[in-house]
Amino acid sequence: MAAPQARRWGAGAAGRRRLVLLSPLLLVPLLARPAGALVEGLYCGTRDCYAVLGVSRSASKAEIARAYRQLARRYHPDRYRPEPGDEGPGRKPRSAEEAFLLVATAYETLKDEETRKDYDYMLDHPEEYYSHYYHHYSRRLTPKVDVRVVILVSVCAISVFQFFSWWNSYNKAISYLATVPKYRIQATEIAKQQGLLKKAKEKGRNKKSKEEIRDEEENIIKNIIKSKIDIKGGYQKPQIRDLLLFQIILAPFHLCSYIAWYCRWIYNFNIKGKEYGEEERLYIIRKSMKMSKSQFDSLEDHQKETFLKRELWIKENYEVYKQEQEEELKKKLANDPRWKRYRRWMNSGPLLHGFKGSVEVR
Repeated sequence: MAAPQARRWGAGAAGRRRLVLLSPLLLVPLLARPAGALVEGLYCGTRDCYAVLGVSRSASKAEIARAYRQLARRYHPDRYRPEPGDEGPGRKPRSAEEAFLLVATAYETLKDEETRKDYDYMLDHPEEYYSHYYHHYSRRLTPKVDVRVVILVSVCAISVFQFFSWWNSYNKAISYLATVPKYRIQATEIAKQQGLLKKAKEKGRNKKSKEEIRDEEENIIKNIIKSKIDIKGGYQKPQIRDLLLFQIILAPFHLCSYIAWYCRWIYNFNIKGKEYGEEERLYIIRKSMKMSKSQFDSLEDHQKETFLKRELWIKENYEVYKQEQEEELKKKLANDPRWKRYRRWMNSGPLLHGFKGSVEVR
C-alpha cells in the first residue's frame, strides 16, 4: 500500500512541477496580440490603404494624389449616385459617406512620407502590435505647428509686454519726480532760462484755456526731467537691448564677454596681484551686499563714496559695517510706535486674545 501511494504522490508532484513550468508558456498565447498587419483603429482599419486607392506599394505621390481625386469625386456625398453593382473601396458595398471617409483616410496616410513609412513598416512587421499603436497616435497627437515658431512668437509677445510695461513704469517715475520740489524747481528754472514756459503762455493766450496751458507747462517740466535726470534701477528708461528677445540673441556675446572678463580678473588680481580699481571695488561691494546691478546703480553717489571710504570691499570691514547696520535697524524698530504695539501685543499673549475673541463670537 505504501509503495503505490508513494508512486502516486511522486507522480502528482512531478505533474505540479510541469504545470508550474508550463504556466508562463500557456500565458504567452493569451498575452500575444493577433499577428495580422491590418488592425481596427489604425490607419484604414482592416482595409489596405493601397487597395482602397487602387494603387501599388511602389506608387508615387503623384499617382496616389490622382487616384484620390478620382475616388473623391466619385464618392463625394453631394455628387454620388449609386449604381447597380457599385462597390466602394475595399471591394465591399458601403455608403457614400463611409467610402469617402475611407478614401480620405487612405490618402492622409499615404501622402505624408513619414506616415507612409510607418504604415509600410506595420505591413511588413505585423507582430509589433504595440509599437504600431504608439507611432500612429504619437503622430496624430503631435502638434502640427513647428515648436520653434511657437517659441519665437511667445518670446516676441513677452518682449512687447516688457517694453510697454517698462515704459509705463518709467512714465510713473517721471510723474512722481515732477511732484518732488527739488526736481520740479530745477526743471522750472531750466524751462524759464530756455524760454519754454513763456512760449507756452504766448501760444495759449488766445486759443488755449488755463487748463491747457497748465498741462503744456507740466509736459515741458516732465520733458526736462527726462532729459536732465538719469533714472536708474527698476524705473529706468526702457532700452531695446534689455528686452528678452534681444537678450536671447545677444546671449552668446554676453557669455563670451563674461568669460573674457573673468579670465582678465583672475590674471590681473589673482595671478599678478594688482590692486583693485574703483570699478572692481564697487563690484565686490555689490556682490557682498547681494544686490543686483540695477539696485546698486539706483543708490546715491554719496552712498557709494561712503562705501569706498570705509573700504567695504575688504571682508572684515564689510562685516563690521553689516553689524552696524543691523544694530541701527534694531534701534529704529525699538523707537517705532507700531513695533512697540506689536511687542506689547505679543507679550500679552496673542493666543489669549484669540481665545477671548472666539468666546465673544459664540
